[in-house]
Amino acid sequence: MTGPVQHISFHSLPSVLPIFPLEGAILLPRARLPLNIFEPRYLAMIDECLRSPHRMIGMVQPLSKTSDAIPPRLHRVGCAGRLVSFNETEDGRYLIALGGCIRFEIGAEIDSFLPFRQITPNWAPYRSDLEEQGDVLDEDQRHRFLHQLRAYFDASHLSVDWEALEQADDETIANAISMLCPFSTAEKQALLEASGLAERIRDLRALMAMATAPGDPPSDIQ
Repeated sequence: MTGPVQHISFHSLPSVLPIFPLEGAILLPRARLPLNIFEPRYLAMIDECLRSPHRMIGMVQPLSKTSDAIPPRLHRVGCAGRLVSFNETEDGRYLIALGGCIRFEIGAEIDSFLPFRQITPNWAPYRSDLEEQGDVLDEDQRHRFLHQLRAYFDASHLSVDWEALEQADDETIANAISMLCPFSTAEKQALLEASGLAERIRDLRALMAMATAPGDPPSDIQ
């Protein structure tokens, strides 16, 4: 789920980015997202990605559901991931993994004859994504965060490897929860767009509080 990805410098980021609109799926920097690719247009996107020097794809959530003839409107912020794992199945599907690199704002959409969508990304607001954040909680805050997380998982009937989780740093935990837990599309988008790790953890605690015992969101992380 998480792990280091190859270092990418800000100035080497591509000016054109293929995008994969997928509802309910977000990618965050330094997290890994496994994908099962089977639609012809996205198989073509992976083929093109493998030929490119940066091997990057932008994950973005659609704002609306429309027919194949009408491309859906998109949320303004997504996250680019580098293709770090690739396998082809006997029935022609691609099993891939993207390593999260940096978020972006969507600029112009590019007209082309390719079957998948491409945009010009604005990387500047998220330049700090290229730097690891690690830990932002002190010992007491982390204890309360993990306690609340356990209560949420119990209430949601979700299982987790607690030994591995407790050994992970704050960023790895927050990324995993944000990407894997059954939050709504809007809630996942808010987690993606959080200004930093401390804000993302505050948002997570608020969502877990609403799911287990509605009340005022926690505010102990300054």
